[in-house]
Amino acid sequence: MKAVKTAAIVVVAYVGIIVVFESLIGYFQPADGSTLVITTFDGDGVPHDRVVSRLESDSQLYVATNHWTRAWYNRVLENPEVHVRLDGERADYLAAPVTGVEHDRVAGENGLGVVLRILTGFPPRYFVRLDPR
Repeated sequence: MKAVKTAAIVVVAYVGIIVVFESLIGYFQPADGSTLVITTFDGDGVPHDRVVSRLESDSQLYVATNHWTRAWYNRVLENPEVHVRLDGERADYLAAPVTGVEHDRVAGENGLGVVLRILTGFPPRYFVRLDPR
């Protein structure tokens, strides 16, 4: 019984770490040279900005869902027309979900460190290709 209690405490503590880490990332949205700002639009046309990591593969621009919180990704699936602010410039893009061989290539070229995977609770990772409009 003591082992079950210990395991439960460890699981609750781990989930707490994930929630705190994800909340801090969502609140502060740290931005630097390896990020971009993507503007997605909800069903009412209201814009929502999110800082995401900028990825490149085969001379194409990509972003990934690396966290459990992914409202921006769900909006992209509903409305793929997005705005991107990259290196101080704003441009219109068409976001295309990535699957199959392309997904495997992008994932292989843009791996995540084990520490980040642990801190985010091993969420599934999806990629979006950003095609200029």
